[in-house]
Amino acid sequence: MTGPSVSSPIPRAVAPAPTSPTSDPFTHVELTWIERRIENWIRFGRPAHAQILDRSRRIVSFAPGSIFAFVRWASNDFGTVVSRIDVVRAVAEGEAYQTLPFVRPGGEILLRADGWPKVEKVLQHIDSVEAIGVNGADAAPDHWRHVHNRLIAGHMPRAYTLERHQAWLKRRECEE
Repeated sequence: MTGPSVSSPIPRAVAPAPTSPTSDPFTHVELTWIERRIENWIRFGRPAHAQILDRSRRIVSFAPGSIFAFVRWASNDFGTVVSRIDVVRAVAEGEAYQTLPFVRPGGEILLRADGWPKVEKVLQHIDSVEAIGVNGADAAPDHWRHVHNRLIAGHMPRAYTLERHQAWLKRRECEE
């Protein structure tokens, strides 16, 4: 058995050209504030950039690896239609992420709570973290996952303590 002759064309699969990396490594969050209608805001986090679009809208951008809490609330003539908080880690290019409304491209969702009673519990928990002198953006990502899991199970999350925070900082040093 002989192979194809040199003169007969052999179909070749042409690999697509690799896409060029995006020049924008940031995670962008669109915030809207229309009093008593749509109120989207950042509860904690350190934006690397902010852009005002108009009187009621702006975009804040977070560097890869940073953590922020995004609160969404909306109502209509009959009452609240959306009440949600997400604690999100901004991802670097090439990392897996979940999509979220108003967040481009998306992020790693560490905590998600829907409905005002759960959102209120998360906000109270954030207050307790800040009461010990720790910004929510600096708390261990695993702690926000813990809070999410405990709330989903209907249990109270463990308090975030300075000892836990110090352990997180030491662990992060070892990973770097």
